[in-house]
Amino acid sequence: MSYNLLKGKKGIIFGALDENSIAWKVAMRCHEEGAALTLSNAPIAMRMGKIAELAKAVNAEIIPADATSMDDLTKLVQQTMEIHGGKIDFVLHSIGMSPNVRKNKHYTDANYEFMAKTMDISALSLHKIIQALFHADALNENGSILGLTYIAAQRAFPNYNDMADAKALLESITRSWGYHYGVKKKVRVNTISQSPTYTTAGSGVAGFDIFFNYAEAMSPLGNASADECADYCVTLFSDLTRKVTMQNLFHDGGYSFTGVSEKMMELFAKKS
Repeated sequence: MSYNLLKGKKGIIFGALDENSIAWKVAMRCHEEGAALTLSNAPIAMRMGKIAELAKAVNAEIIPADATSMDDLTKLVQQTMEIHGGKIDFVLHSIGMSPNVRKNKHYTDANYEFMAKTMDISALSLHKIIQALFHADALNENGSILGLTYIAAQRAFPNYNDMADAKALLESITRSWGYHYGVKKKVRVNTISQSPTYTTAGSGVAGFDIFFNYAEAMSPLGNASADECADYCVTLFSDLTRKVTMQNLFHDGGYSFTGVSEKMMELFAKKS
């Protein structure tokens, strides 16, 4: 169902790879709610994914960009403003990758060159994207920037590896830019801490099935799906949330504030 929450608004969606991506679902929902979109991903990710299919479905242009390159991002912002005939209203950062995770390097034996790449791709890319937008004065007042994160930024999840450190940095960047962009242009910057979700990137983490099933058993409402996350993103891009900024917003069925669930108590009672 469409509520026309984004009618007349324009935005950039970073990170859509295929139909399992949260960014893909967000783009579809934003289109349904009336938004005009530009899509972007790294050239290598574009060759691996199906972003051309998404672009056709949402009537969007694709601008390839390395989100760690200020030159690429500056050009992307300029091109986006040319495409849309002026400033835009919202941005989704759905970018994350850890070479240590991909190479099965344990957190206690991390390769620090890999870790630096993790930070650059998964966290500093948000800083760079916002800086490019800020310097170009590319966002309308009351615009909205969102990054996707995970509770491993606040809690220990052993197999989440250095991505946990990257997500903690991502959330800090959100708060800092949220202040500066809010003072300057009333632009709000937030992160959504999503339930474990079966995406191409997320399911690559060792033990992901266990993360998912444990969170499902702990959450009073169950895990939030990618489609439900897209709905939440739409509300945060809309004018209904103009005073929400610098927040890490948990979208996890209540998992983040549940100490123990009856399902888990029953499970351990059986073992004892």
